[in-house]
Amino acid sequence: MERTLILLKPDAVQRALVGEIVARFESKGLKIVGLKMLHVDEALARRHYAPHVEKPFFGSLLRFITSSPLVALALEGTNAIARVRAIVGATSPDDAAPGTVRGDLSADLTLNLIHASDAPETARAELSLFFADGELMDYRRCDEAWLGLAD
Repeated sequence: MERTLILLKPDAVQRALVGEIVARFESKGLKIVGLKMLHVDEALARRHYAPHVEKPFFGSLLRFITSSPLVALALEGTNAIARVRAIVGATSPDDAAPGTVRGDLSADLTLNLIHASDAPETARAELSLFFADGELMDYRRCDEAWLGLAD
């Protein structure tokens, strides 16, 4: 099982697309192991987007991600990172295939609705930025309890 971070950015929240986007992940068998709405402050935004600090769009990226609340989502499943990125689609809506989140719902490179971790190491680091120890569910234990298998 693999875990990954998804951020439903301020434009997804403002456009009331959170439920529709989350449903796409759940319908593909990915399990929600963490979910929270938060207003990202500049310090967290800088840590999250540190790899982009030298890029010309860094300032506008910080302004956007801190502009209003977003939803942080931790998903778990087999090959979760690759599966999520396939569901999300290419960064640019012009390059995103129909049927993907960005291909169907995004119209702008900056306001592209969603962030998804791109590798296992990145996912671990990003999950730790948005979820504290103990905040993520252990679905194996939940499934066992539901099935009456737990002690």
